[in-house]
Amino acid sequence: MNQRLSEIVIGCALEVHRTLGPGFPEPVYANALAVELLGAHVPFQQNKSMSVRYRGQVVGEFCCHFLIEGRLILDITALSMPSTDHEAHLLNHLKAGDINAGLLLNFGATRLGIKRLVLRHDDTAPI
Repeated sequence: MNQRLSEIVIGCALEVHRTLGPGFPEPVYANALAVELLGAHVPFQQNKSMSVRYRGQVVGEFCCHFLIEGRLILDITALSMPSTDHEAHLLNHLKAGDINAGLLLNFGATRLGIKRLVLRHDDTAPI
């Protein structure tokens, strides 16, 4: 792929939002996004369970909506007005999963909400 991964994923999300519009619950958007990602030949895992480690010990588990190519976490909401809690939630997933970047996609508003979070800058791995 010659486009950055996040651009491809955002394009897929925009197509889902254009087609379905706001008003459906999160699982509908997640499943539709999975269809789009498959069509775009983007490798992903849906509802990926990941361990939270503290000092080398597993202290919990969390599930992210999507793990894309093992390097981009997607968190999906379907709210008319998401809160900053959703950003904190995604940030915690990034830290716990040792993943560098994530996208928070909100399908609940008239326009698709997109928030990109990056833990650390890495010029060698475009996402």
